[in-house]
Amino acid sequence: MAHDIPHNALILVADGGKAILLRNTAKGDGEVSLREERRLTLSDFSNDGPSGSQPQEGNAREVDEATFAKKLAQTLQSMKASNGYEALVIAADPETLGQIRNAMHKTVEQAVVKSLSKNLTNSSADAIAAALAK
Repeated sequence: MAHDIPHNALILVADGGKAILLRNTAKGDGEVSLREERRLTLSDFSNDGPSGSQPQEGNAREVDEATFAKKLAQTLQSMKASNGYEALVIAADPETLGQIRNAMHKTVEQAVVKSLSKNLTNSSADAIAAALAK
């Protein structure tokens, strides 16, 4: 339900190689209106190199996707630590969502008010808002 998404909540929309950070600017209960804050790709983290353990049988794409998910989780932690958000919504394809959840810090996990297992990275802000409002 949309009323689960408070005003000023941070919305992360991600897949294995790109992410969009948005804010819910709607002030009314049950409304979702999104404003884009920033876009991230694996190249934004390219100087960091792989993070943590790598999959045993993983190909380069799988390693990149796992690294990207871990870096997104670290970005969410940094933002949370600097009071960047109180409430968090995550919409990601199932694999990326699982990887982010596995790498998520407990304080970030506690801020999650909604998660959606769906790839919306190529959708418009209006389409993302509509998907979150369901």
